[in-house]
Amino acid sequence: MAKRDYYEVLDVDKAADESAIKKAYRKLAMQYHPDKNPDNKTAEDKFKEASEAYEVLSDPQKRQIYDQYGHAGIENQFGSGGFSWENFTHFEDINDIFGGFGGIFESLFGGGGGRRSGRSSNRGEDLQIELSLTLQEIANGVEKTIKINVKDACDKCNGSGSEDGKSETCTQCRGSGQIRQIRQSLFGQMQQISECPSCRGEGRIIKNRCSKCYGEGRIPKFKEINVKVPAGVEDGQYIRMRGVGNSGPRGGSHGDILVLIHEKQDDKFIRSGVNLLIEYPVSFAQAALGDEIIVPTLSSPIKLKVPVGTQSGKELRAKGQGMPALHSVAKGDLIVRIIVVTPNRLTKEEQELFAKLKEFDKRHKLEPGRSFFSRLRDFFG
Repeated sequence: MAKRDYYEVLDVDKAADESAIKKAYRKLAMQYHPDKNPDNKTAEDKFKEASEAYEVLSDPQKRQIYDQYGHAGIENQFGSGGFSWENFTHFEDINDIFGGFGGIFESLFGGGGGRRSGRSSNRGEDLQIELSLTLQEIANGVEKTIKINVKDACDKCNGSGSEDGKSETCTQCRGSGQIRQIRQSLFGQMQQISECPSCRGEGRIIKNRCSKCYGEGRIPKFKEINVKVPAGVEDGQYIRMRGVGNSGPRGGSHGDILVLIHEKQDDKFIRSGVNLLIEYPVSFAQAALGDEIIVPTLSSPIKLKVPVGTQSGKELRAKGQGMPALHSVAKGDLIVRIIVVTPNRLTKEEQELFAKLKEFDKRHKLEPGRSFFSRLRDFFG
């Protein structure tokens, strides 16, 4: 089933500001809140759909990617399983809307509503790195090895954080990692579920902390990662490498690494999406009489014909000689912009030729708008 447009889901204009988006989400969330619609699968799906749309449109970076590439552009943000509670990053906004009822998100988006796993709740932080690539590397796709500083599992305690490998059940939450409270709301009594402050949601307490990692279960380390960049990526796009970011505290899962692509400026080509632009200088004679030129491409040079009477600024197009489209076999075009070069130094012979052309212009009545190259062609014809 195809996803609906996020702006359509929230019923907002594409130019809507942050306040309008939040207001629209609040309205839908209140309407389809599961506590107001118990055992209503349709309402639950609507609530999830609105939350997914809000997650993207309330984040300027995700919104920019979505506006440019649609749902396909943000698939990497959510992973193969699609949107889940772990993808939700705007909890402050959610708490502001619902007064801190975070438990409902856990039950709806993968938390299961039961005992939380320390490995899940202690997921490591995502890291961001920048990778600068040449146009040639982007055109062909490339694999780069990068050295990065991460927090990895402590080799002394094997990531447990405990000197002797032992831990005790938290007495405050009785091992659930959660504190449950009943409070009144607009919809009657609601159960609020929050992380246990004593064990930080792990359900276990470490008494004898590791002397190397001081109980955190992870230490700073340098490691090398291989980044595979597919052909056709664009400047400003992200590549998400799952499970290679910081290790979570005390045996928690690894976060991700977000690789921000920067495209280096090329000496010859200007990129515009999948098309490439190159400026090619020709002489007066070449422009007036026509010629065959050798034009560089990203692979090997090609021949192009300059038509008779070509004006400066005219663009010739070489099909399929541009950039590859991302995850596609299709390629853009190479656009060759002809620049007619005016000589600033002339030989005696050249001066004589241009003097004859000047006399030719005097003897023939010039037509309005008639180009120099048309006159030059007539002169030599």
